[in-house]
Amino acid sequence: MDKLGAAIIGCGSIYKVHADAIVGSADARLVAVADIEEQKAKAAASQYACDFYTDYKEMLGSEKIDVVHICTPHYLHAPMAIEALKNGKHVLVEKPMAINEEQAQRMAAEAEKSGRYLGVAFQNRYNNTSLNAKAILDEGTLGPIKGIKGFVTWYREASYYTQSSWRGKFKTEGGGVLINQAIHTLDLMQWLAGDIKAIKGHVDTRVLDHVIEVEDTADATIYFENGAVGLFYATNCFTTNAAIEIEVHCEKGILKINDDELVLVRDGAKERIASDQGDSPYKTYWGNSHNKLIGQFYRCILEENETDYITGEEGMTALKMIKGIYQSSSEHAKVFI
Repeated sequence: MDKLGAAIIGCGSIYKVHADAIVGSADARLVAVADIEEQKAKAAASQYACDFYTDYKEMLGSEKIDVVHICTPHYLHAPMAIEALKNGKHVLVEKPMAINEEQAQRMAAEAEKSGRYLGVAFQNRYNNTSLNAKAILDEGTLGPIKGIKGFVTWYREASYYTQSSWRGKFKTEGGGVLINQAIHTLDLMQWLAGDIKAIKGHVDTRVLDHVIEVEDTADATIYFENGAVGLFYATNCFTTNAAIEIEVHCEKGILKINDDELVLVRDGAKERIASDQGDSPYKTYWGNSHNKLIGQFYRCILEENETDYITGEEGMTALKMIKGIYQSSSEHAKVFI
């Protein structure tokens, strides 16, 4: 196989990130796009010189397609991924992989049954800051992890929800700030700090309660198997999209990711380790690492490497954390994951 034939389902706001990465890849070519809105599908096909469909199931019948990127609203991720896997296609799905853990389990089971790869777009793991932090922690030079915190203080106005009928509803979005904006931070926290034992959290709708039925604010204490404690806070009620803050406290130093920089604080001195800064034609909070994630996913398919990408099983962990926070908030108790 010279190049993978790639297709995209959903020509909304984020599809272009995937399309540009495919076009720039040495391992794939974009052969088709699909969207229920014919005008969007035609425009995308014209720009990228590929076929277009308004029925994704019809598109899945094409033998030219080896891998499918799913860039649709959250509630469509699971049924579309399962259908693609049943048709013998590899699948890369945007976050969240599904609107709940149960759907994600069905997706992973279908991937196992079909023998195809199911990848999840947690692209921030591929940021320079994240990779360097992970490498330092894995080396163990800073000693055991004692604690980690992740803060997301962003802004979403009412029109963000009213202009898209699927947002702001549990049935179609699966939640609010937890599953849409903060899921990347939850994923990074567990990726950096290790397996989770339990979680205790709270959700609330403090500003957008007249617009949405989901939460706009959440907090949690996370109890890790290694004894570390995590503090998490996320809100869409700030006045701007402030820089995400992640801090890992180790026995011999502190790693801080803030404003796209990784800083090591040790023995009273600060050292700038890495930066994610760079120009991007896309929304800044999407980061610059989709192309790295997509390239790695393709290489794993071509090399039949079943482990070195973000699998469905890995993508499920953040959904388990979100489920735990909701359950804990409802029951006012610690929930074991």
